[in-house]
Amino acid sequence: MHAPQSQSSAPPIVDPSDHPILQEIDRANNLVELFLTRAGQKGSAPFLGRKDNGAWETISWAEAADQVCLLAEALRGLGLNEGDRVALVSENRPEWCIADLAVMAAGCISVPTYVTNTERDHAHILDNSGARVVIVSTEKLLGPLVGAIGRTGLVDYVVGIENLNRQQSPGFDYHDWSAMLQGDAAAARKAVEARMSSVARDDTACLIYTSGTGGAPRGVMQHHGAILCNVAGASEVLLNDFGIQDERFLSFLPLSHAYEHTGGLYLPIAVGAEIYYSEGLEKLASNIEDTRPTIMVVVPRLFEVLRTRIMKQVEKQGKLANFLLGSAIKIADKSEEGKTRKRDKPMDFVIEKALRPKIRKKFGGRIKAMVSGGAPLNPEVGNFFDAMGLTMLQGYGQTESGPVISCNRPAVGLKMDTVGPPLRGVEVRIAEDGEILCRGELVMHGYWQNAAETQRTIKDGWLHTGDIGHLDEKGRIVITDRKKDMIVNDKGDNVAPQKIEGMLTLQPEIAQAMVSGDKRPYVVGLIVPDAEWALEWARANGKKFDLKALLDLPEFKKAVRAAVDRTNKDLSVIEKVRKFEFADEAFAIENEEMTPSMKIRRHKIRNRYQERIDAMY
Repeated sequence: MHAPQSQSSAPPIVDPSDHPILQEIDRANNLVELFLTRAGQKGSAPFLGRKDNGAWETISWAEAADQVCLLAEALRGLGLNEGDRVALVSENRPEWCIADLAVMAAGCISVPTYVTNTERDHAHILDNSGARVVIVSTEKLLGPLVGAIGRTGLVDYVVGIENLNRQQSPGFDYHDWSAMLQGDAAAARKAVEARMSSVARDDTACLIYTSGTGGAPRGVMQHHGAILCNVAGASEVLLNDFGIQDERFLSFLPLSHAYEHTGGLYLPIAVGAEIYYSEGLEKLASNIEDTRPTIMVVVPRLFEVLRTRIMKQVEKQGKLANFLLGSAIKIADKSEEGKTRKRDKPMDFVIEKALRPKIRKKFGGRIKAMVSGGAPLNPEVGNFFDAMGLTMLQGYGQTESGPVISCNRPAVGLKMDTVGPPLRGVEVRIAEDGEILCRGELVMHGYWQNAAETQRTIKDGWLHTGDIGHLDEKGRIVITDRKKDMIVNDKGDNVAPQKIEGMLTLQPEIAQAMVSGDKRPYVVGLIVPDAEWALEWARANGKKFDLKALLDLPEFKKAVRAAVDRTNKDLSVIEKVRKFEFADEAFAIENEEMTPSMKIRRHKIRNRYQERIDAMY
């Protein structure tokens, strides 16, 4: 049974008045003001790092501040006004950070978008947001945008970070990034500071689009205060549990994801940290060893991959290494259960000398904490890294909450099947039906141009998360189920199943579909073929019409596969249906696989076909 109306609000362990970092975050009126404050303090110290031609290069805080202000004024020079939207399409790189801040410094609203978006996705976001400018990094990423810009007819300007060599720019004016950064930096700084003096915490900073259960992505209006509230709470965790000194983040997750946008960009800015941009998954391990980060913000899937690699490496090192690894995991499991034993201390000492230093070295040797978010973390994975002497923190939240609601922390006690207590400034309440509700400055102001969905999600100031859970004896949140149907894959990406299912059933070959992929690497589907189409196919191919018999024919499945492939062309990489199997019969009210209002009952279908679904992975 859920405890109705149980509530938790984590008291700050550090008094904000006692620490300058928290004081400055609390005083900041907007994200640009906080950045310029930090840049003034850090000056020529390195800020943003990237690997170029085999060597890591950095941009200083002062250089970045100059570029932010110059780009902001150049955007204003294009005729942009307060509140205009600017879309940002780029892989993680220093220019992403500079562009995001510059858009806000121009008094405009940043609209980060995924590099995996299709032309259709871009068209929806451009049309819904009304973006007048798009900042794009490469020729390849411009490709899908050109069609989307043509379809919407709203974008006036495209700014290319790299030289895009546009011979002709249909429907929009093209501007080169480097040309936008020319001018008097001191004068630009004065203009930005004057403009920012009237931008308040309540003003919208960005629109981050998240997949809606109805299909079309919704623009979450994150205000400056929502992100600042998140950043203050995360900074307080760092201060109390680890201390803050010469921090370095390695940015890996897409910056268009709310988790990385806040945790991998504005948290480092708030604490005066360096940010280095990873070259991608293939080179992540070497990037970690090169850059020696102190904090990493990642998704569970990455930890699962790293755990597998480490275990394979240890296995090759012989019986002693494997014995030490097994012993370390057993000790960690006991510790997590609160059953530490004195007799384990000698073995723990040996492990600390012989095994853990080698593992820590693979993570650069300076890691204070690795923070997992975006999707549920398997407790076994968390305990493994704890056993290796690497502190693993699991956080929880959603784009609508800035995005972080809570985070595990050593000061309260790490328990891997919880997501920790609420951050500073966050209230959490469990409703009578078990739904997790949260309230505070972190809660979005609503969905852009979607008042109905906003009213459904925020009631009396409380954000209804759609997740089911309870609070344990220490006020830590325990998530037990998902109230909503959203798929969260193993990399933390949100995928709306209704969108994909709706597109599949538009194909003449497909009558019904249900897709799955929660905590999985890709999306799979269960499909009910359209009976009339199947009859026509049987006649055309000289087959007797028996639907059950047709389902076993490879050529029949190949014909349906063509329909799935057609659908996939209009889906992003994370949404594509990689594999499918047929359902034994139509989803119906009679077999309890549909509701009276003709909605599929996912849990019933999943229970019936679980083995078939699992076999597709």
